[in-house]
Amino acid sequence: MEMMRLPPLNALKAFEAAARHGGFVGASEELHVTRGAISRHVKLLEDHLGVQLFVRQAQGVRLTPAGTAFLPVVSEAFGMIGRAAEAVSSDASELRILCPPGTSIRWLLPKLEDFRQAHPDLNVRLITDFYPDSGFDAIDVDVGFSVSNWPKRKPDLEVQTLFPILLTPACAPDYLRGKALKAPEALTACELLHETRSHGDWKAWIDAFDPAGVVSTAGQEFPNIDIATKAAVMGVGVVMADLVLCRDELETGVLVAPFSDMVCKSPDGDICLIGGRDKWQTPKVEAFRLWAYGVAEADRAAVDKFVNANLQADREQSFNS
Repeated sequence: MEMMRLPPLNALKAFEAAARHGGFVGASEELHVTRGAISRHVKLLEDHLGVQLFVRQAQGVRLTPAGTAFLPVVSEAFGMIGRAAEAVSSDASELRILCPPGTSIRWLLPKLEDFRQAHPDLNVRLITDFYPDSGFDAIDVDVGFSVSNWPKRKPDLEVQTLFPILLTPACAPDYLRGKALKAPEALTACELLHETRSHGDWKAWIDAFDPAGVVSTAGQEFPNIDIATKAAVMGVGVVMADLVLCRDELETGVLVAPFSDMVCKSPDGDICLIGGRDKWQTPKVEAFRLWAYGVAEADRAAVDKFVNANLQADREQSFNS
C-alpha cells in the first residue's frame, strides 16, 4: 500500500509552534519568521492534509478536532527526533575504551590525560576491567586493548599492533645481591612472582631458555602485573618483567634484569588495539588509534634499544672469550 507523501517539515514546525503558543505571533517569534510566513505554512499543511487544523480568531487561533488529534502525534515525532539526535551526537562525542587492569594502570592511565588535552571535544570514558568470556563487544565500547594472540577472536574485529610483549626476569637490586643471581639456575632458590594463575609468563621464559631446575609452578600468584611488579620492587621475589609495562622500574633502577640477554616473546603476542569494523574509521576511534600508536613509538624504541644493547654485549663477551 502506497504511503501518503509526508507533509513539509517547516509546515509541521509552524503548526506545532502555533498550537503551543495559541497563535501565529508566538510561533513567529520562536521560529524567527514573520507571522505571515507561519500563516502560509499552516495553510500549506491544511491543504496537504485536506482538513482545517485551526479556527482563526481575532485573539489567536483555536485547534479544530482534527488539529487536536494531530498535535500530539506531531509533538511526539519531534520529541523522538530530538532525543535520537541527542543520542547520536552524544555517541559521536563519547569515546568508550576497555582496557585490562595491568595495561591500564601501567601504560594507558599515565598517558591518557595527554589525549584528553589534545581532543577536548571528546568525552573519554575508560573502563578498566578484564574481558568477559565472550570477548570484546563492539556494542558496549568503541575500542579496546588486548593481546594479538587472543583465542577465538570474532572475525568482524579490526586489530592494530601497538608494542611487543617481551619478557625477562627482574628483581630489586638488594634481592639480586642477596640471592647472588649470577646464573639462571640460581632462580631455584628465589621466590617467583606470577601475574596470573596460569604462570604463562614464567612458563614461556623457562621453555625458551631451559634453566636447570627452575619450574614455573613455584612461587606466588598476583591478580595482575602491576601488583606482581610492586611486590618485586619491595624485594619479595623475582617478577617476569614486561619490557614495556615495567619500563619505568627498569630505567630508574628500582628493578634490575639479572639476565638481560635472555629475553623471550610472550605467547600472548603483542599489545594491540581492537575495535568493531563499523567504528574503526570513525573520527573518534581513528583519533585515538593514531594517538596510541604514536605514544607507543617510544616504547617500541626502548624495547629495541634494550634488546640490541644486550645483543651487542653478548657479541663482545663471545669475542673476548
